[in-house]
Parts: sequence; structure tokens; C-alpha cells
Amino acid sequence: MNPQILLMLGTVLAAVVLFSWDRLPTDATALGILLFLILTGLLPPEKAFAGFGSDVVVMMLGLLILMAALARTGVTDFAARALLHWGNQSSNQLLLVVMIAAVSLGAFMSNTAATAFFLPIIIGLARRAKISAAKLLMPLAFASILASSITLVSTSTNIIVSGLMTEHNMPPMGMFELAPVGLPIAIVGVVYMFVLGQRLVPDRIPTEQIEDWSVRLYLTEILILPNSSLIGKTLAESGMGRDLNLTVLRIARGKTLSLVPKASTRLKKGDVLLVEGERESILQVKEVAGIGIKADVELPHPDLNTEEIGLTEVILLPGSPLIGRTLKGLRFREQYSLQALAINRHGARLMRKMSRIRLRMGDVLVVQGDRAQIAALERQGTFRILGSIDEKLLNRERAPLALAIFGGVLAVATFNWVSLPVATLLGAMLVFVTRCITPEEAYGQVNWKALILIASMLGLGAAMQATDTAEFLAAQAVKVVGHSQPVWMLSAFFALTVLLTQPMSNQAAAVVVLPVAIQTATQLGLNPRSFAMMVALAASCSFLTPLEPSCLLVYGPGRYRFVDFVKVGLPLTLLIYIISITMVPLFWPVQALP
Repeated sequence: MNPQILLMLGTVLAAVVLFSWDRLPTDATALGILLFLILTGLLPPEKAFAGFGSDVVVMMLGLLILMAALARTGVTDFAARALLHWGNQSSNQLLLVVMIAAVSLGAFMSNTAATAFFLPIIIGLARRAKISAAKLLMPLAFASILASSITLVSTSTNIIVSGLMTEHNMPPMGMFELAPVGLPIAIVGVVYMFVLGQRLVPDRIPTEQIEDWSVRLYLTEILILPNSSLIGKTLAESGMGRDLNLTVLRIARGKTLSLVPKASTRLKKGDVLLVEGERESILQVKEVAGIGIKADVELPHPDLNTEEIGLTEVILLPGSPLIGRTLKGLRFREQYSLQALAINRHGARLMRKMSRIRLRMGDVLVVQGDRAQIAALERQGTFRILGSIDEKLLNRERAPLALAIFGGVLAVATFNWVSLPVATLLGAMLVFVTRCITPEEAYGQVNWKALILIASMLGLGAAMQATDTAEFLAAQAVKVVGHSQPVWMLSAFFALTVLLTQPMSNQAAAVVVLPVAIQTATQLGLNPRSFAMMVALAASCSFLTPLEPSCLLVYGPGRYRFVDFVKVGLPLTLLIYIISITMVPLFWPVQALP
């Protein structure tokens, strides 16, 4: 063992300790490791920085932009509603639906893309179902990774393994060749996460933050417009609660009739529904055809430009002239040239019409109108601005276009017309050109810390190859088990691949181990294809650290720590090993054919 390999092994050990310690930001730790490799001469700067322009980082950037476009056009919102309706808001049902959906999608696209697609959906589901997102996000990432061994295109690692097999005079991997083993792995993995894994997933999102999702409930009035498709439907059929997450408190019909809402109550044109819900749910009413926020049906200043009109959250402080008065008594719209769209009184359910509620200190209002007027009223002490509301309505008209672009990206990559990184960048350009999302909006949604972490850790993988550390580890494994039973040899390469996959990328680990495994099998007169399949399966076992891109995507939102992935991922990895070591020799006999 030369000094470079010794220093490299020490660096890998230090990296694992620092990530496990979890006291420093992961991106800062990764950058520090990369700088150490450069300063010690283990990796030339040109190779160290190559990770920032690597295929993996480019692919991640393109995918995140595409995911932002799907969210901006309402595709993810539609999928979230469908999943929530299917899951019936039960946390266990949601978990099962999420994992099955992630496996199904991940079988035909990269696990990173599958995780990125479902990430905003799962956060929205958790928020609406009033459960912690931490309990869903790690199962989401793991389920996406479990799909990696179902088809050839589930992950780019399989494509790399298939290419290396042809270089060693073997037929390429078939589209579904891994499925006989990959499907049992996916099924067992989902069952494990559902029965045991979810109980091992830590929840560090404070209870008060979960509860805070539902604390600020606003009261508003919704008008059934003449063109509404809800006319004639019962309240149960309207989907107010299921689709819009709104609670109907009262129905006003005409000037005198007030109805207690029942599931069988049929809606009529002109009905005014007194509803309660979260701010985002109320504002979502603006996007639904046929209904509208009553106060918003007629803007106070139709001549104002859209840029001049804003939504603002304000709170009433002591001394406000609004305290003790009603919106109707104040003639709020006429006097202040603003619309009061919703009202919140912390901890209290308001059952009266908005216009008749006597305002109190601490009430929070959502007001709409001229931004300059709102600022002027704050200076006069009428209220205190809590913050502007980013009221960017979903661009639903371009939802089919965004979905078509995303599907096209998957298609051209699946049929290998262009590489996945090129396809994702092409898709990113198309969503910009077609105005599905603006570059400013997309870049604001990109997790730059995750990209820095991935690029830096690719440098660590490059250093392991440049210093021959990976080759050294592979040679030691072969030396130990080279003349043992073939099953132990397969086990050794599985373990070595899993070990290298954690600090390196899946592709890098496969590239390092597969040639050694094939050469060893050939020299010993064994079937090299069984070794290639074992390496492919092991390269997708990225459950022990959050360095897998799918895990990185959920690492921050789930508030996980480095060791959490070891605790949940180790039993899963052992289960996958048992399935692989049992089934690989059955479908690809270890003994070479005569």
C-alpha cells in the first residue's frame, strides 16, 4: 500500500466521520474534502472541478428545472389531489400509495427524477393531511431507488453496466433482464418500509410546526357563479373539502335564507358559502372556474395594472381604527380602496359573515389592492404588514405542454436518442421557451446546496480512481475470497460495490468493480454475466448514506441526519443481499456453460 492510497483511505474515513457527525453543513463538509484532496495532491484541480460540470450535476439541474415547471403549471398539484383522494388522508395509506407510485414511475425513469417529481407532491400531501413530511420523504427516496433494478432504463448505472458487458464480449443487458430479481427486491423493500422502516425513520420536525400548518385558518366567502359546474351538485359532490381542503361553515341563499351545510345540500347559482381554510387553499379558489372569492369578484380598481395590485397579510395592532368595527360598518372597500379577502382569529372559529364580524386586536386579514395604498395605510397605523403574498397563480393552460415536454425528455432518453443529461437540458430550455416557467422562477426552486454536495463528492470518487484506491480495495477482496465458493465470491463483490457506492457515485462504483469482477470470473472459469448482474444490483443499494441524489433531495426537507440512513438502510440492504444472492445464481448460473 503506497502513501497515496493510505492517505486516500484516511480521507474517506474522515469524510464518513464528518458526515456522520452532522455538525457542519453537508455542502461545506463536501467542499472542505474536495479542497483537501487538491491541496494534498491526491487529485489535480482540473479533475477535482470536473464534477461541477459532470453529467450527474447537469442532469440534476435539468431535472430540478423540469420539476419546477411541473409544479408551476399545476401538474404536481393535480397529482397531489389524486393521491390524497386515493390515500384517504390516512398516514399509512398515504405511505403505501407514495411508495407504490414512486416504484411504478421509477421503473421507467431515473430514481432521481422520480424522487424529484414526487418531492413537492409529498410535502403538499403531508401538509394537507397534517402529518410530518419526515415520515414520507425517506420512504419516497428509498422506494424510488428500489425501482432501479426493474428495467434497463431505471438508472443510468444499468446502462453503464450494459455497455461494459459488451466491451467484455457479452451481450448487452436486456430491457427487463433484471426484472426477475428487481421486482422481488422492490416488493420486499416496500413491505419492509411499510412494516418496519417507517418506524425507524426519525421525525425531527417539531410538533408545533406540524400543528402550525393548520393553526392559521382563515374565514372567507365563496360565491357560486352563474357558469359554475357545481350548480345542482350536492356539497359532498362539490369536493370543497376533498379537493380544495376547505370547510363549509354556512350557506347563504338570497338575503334571508341561511342553511346549515349538509352533505346532501344542493348548491344553487348565487349561493354564498362561508368557508374556513388555510391561506393557500383559499387563494386556490381563484384558479377554479365557476367559483370565486366574493370580495374578489369585483376589484376595487379595475383600471390598475396587474403589477400594481398585490395580496398582503396584515395584522391589527393596538390603536388601529379598525378594532371594534365591522367591515360592513367601516365600508372597508369604499373607505380604504382595498378588498378584505379573508380573516383569521387565532384559535377561534368564526361562524358569521365576514362583513359582520367585529374586528379585534390581533386579527389577521388578507387584503388585496394597490400596493402603494397598503403601504400608506401601514404608515398611518391602520394595520401592520406581516408580509406580501406571492400570488403567482398556477399556469394551468400550459400544464399539458409541460407534461408533454417531461414525457418527451423521458422518451428520448429511454430510446437512447440522446443522453439523459442532454435530454434534461433540452427539456429545461423548452419549458423556458414555451413560458411554462420563467428562468427566475425555476432558479429560485433549485437546491443549489445539493448540487454543490454532489459535485464535490464526485471529486472524491475521482480521487479514489486516480490514486488506484478502488482498485486496491477490489484486489484485496479478490485475494481473500478468490479460491472460495462462488457464492462467497459473489457476496464479496456485492459488499465491495455497496461499500464503494456510498462515497462514490453508483456509476463510478460499477465502473471500478465490474471489470475486476468479470476478469476474476473469467480466470476462474465462472459465468461473468452472473457477476455483472450482481454488481448492477449492488450498485443500486444506495441506502446507507444520504449521498445518493435521491436521498439528497429529501435530506434537507426531512431534517434527517447522516446516521438516519444507516439505521433505516442497513436492514434493507441486508434484505436485498439475501434476495440477490439467492436469485442471481438461479437466473444466471455461476458455473460457466460448457
